[in-house]
Amino acid sequence: MSSATQHRRVVITGLGLISPLGNSPAALWNALETGRSGVAATTILPPAGQPLHIAAEARDFAGEVEDFGPLEKERKKAIKKGLKVMCRETRMAVAAAQLAIADAGFAEQAVEPDTSGVVLGSDYMLTMPEDYSGGITKCAPAGEFEFARWGTEGLGDMAPLWMLKYLPNMPASHIAIYNDLRGPNNSLTMREASGNLAIGEAFRTIQRGHANWMVAGATGTRILPMQAIHALQTEQMASPNGDPATACKPFDLHRTGMVAGEGAGMVVLEEYETAKARGATIHAEVLGLGIANVADVALRGKCDVSLERAMKAALADAGRMPADVGHINAHGLGTTDRDADEARAIRAVFGHLTDDLPVTALKSYFGNLGAGGGAVELIASVFALRAGKLPRVLNYTTPDPACNLRIAAAPGLPSGACFLNLSVTPQGQSAVLCVAAVGN
Repeated sequence: MSSATQHRRVVITGLGLISPLGNSPAALWNALETGRSGVAATTILPPAGQPLHIAAEARDFAGEVEDFGPLEKERKKAIKKGLKVMCRETRMAVAAAQLAIADAGFAEQAVEPDTSGVVLGSDYMLTMPEDYSGGITKCAPAGEFEFARWGTEGLGDMAPLWMLKYLPNMPASHIAIYNDLRGPNNSLTMREASGNLAIGEAFRTIQRGHANWMVAGATGTRILPMQAIHALQTEQMASPNGDPATACKPFDLHRTGMVAGEGAGMVVLEEYETAKARGATIHAEVLGLGIANVADVALRGKCDVSLERAMKAALADAGRMPADVGHINAHGLGTTDRDADEARAIRAVFGHLTDDLPVTALKSYFGNLGAGGGAVELIASVFALRAGKLPRVLNYTTPDPACNLRIAAAPGLPSGACFLNLSVTPQGQSAVLCVAAVGN
């Protein structure tokens, strides 16, 4: 990397999201300011078929073309036609991207195709039961599935284009095609780390001079049937008893586990001089990226070590010291072990500064959005920079000695001008972004 490209500044000029708290950054921020939770009793499936009793659903997102923001006629027509090969996660991703593009001022404005691209993160996209239940029924006339019948009797009941709905590289493909973005294009499937990693990869791409303009972010769900079953089998889930809005308690002594959610967050990143020249609204500047992957021999993540290394790497990449950080947007999953891991990592990096460093945990509002969570949380912290204050963490009432942090339990704690956005997977893959108000 040459010295000229090494110092290219990268700023955020567009924000778009689909979330349990609304489908715009303003709606999200309003809910955070007023302390409104997005967690409720599930409605996405009938109770008899739903493995989850509570969840954070993106209830305002129908997945129809009207949810994709302002679109010129031909693009609207193309997206409407393409909906038949988009699963819900893909629709959320494309909608969030179009909203971010519109926010950046590119909805009706041509871009330079060859210097514009996409990096999109996701979970694995798992087939909905209705896509294969008919074929399975045909192969189980006596009630037990007969594998030998699938090729001749069951497979024909699968829709010919079913696989296109669930390929994790399809969201980035759709976004690039609809917006004529011919530059770098990449897809990442790294669970909860995907959002920060995707934004970080786009940041690097612009920084090294391979693009001037990138759409980046992630989409995810933990509430659709197969994803919910997987979560129930592998994760500590919050107790569904009582008020659903109080179920997710990050860092609280009485936390009982994570809440499943769904959503997508996308940002437009631009080279600073390019953005300034066109008079763009600059929301924030990406300063640094840190990543780490630490696991034991059984591939169980050592999340405290991983997060510590990723935070240190992000600060070094940004050229910042721990004292420069105004707040941390924690992963804050709400599980017993992960929150304690994260607290140890933060204290290992910030030492005595931890006592005065505000930590927010927005999964208390909308649970674990899977891959989409990190990007939505980053957008919320960008709004906090603008407001100069943090929303309170919901449901934090009893400090846990194992999570000795300054949790933003009351509204109005100062956001500072620089923050770290943390994400980590159970396998120990961490991704941390350092973001600041422009000029800080």
